Amino acid sequence: MNTHNPNAFFRARPYPTEGVQRPEFRRPAAVRTLTSQSLFQGEFEIGIDHGGSLYRLKITRQGKLILNK
Repeated sequence: MNTHNPNAFFRARPYPTEGVQRPEFRRPAAVRTLTSQSLFQGEFEIGIDHGGSLYRLKITRQGKLILNK
């Protein structure tokens, strides 16, 4: 006998609508865009210093980008 009830795990909570200030989401007017060619300048891997941590951005053999910490 199967006693599994998937609805028992996900109980919907009512969303509070009164007195809640929802933040206004705005789309930026323009996003600064760089080409991968201008970033990599013929290399297949670059380092990015962000908040004191070094990230590595790589171009794969399939031409995709991978970001590693």
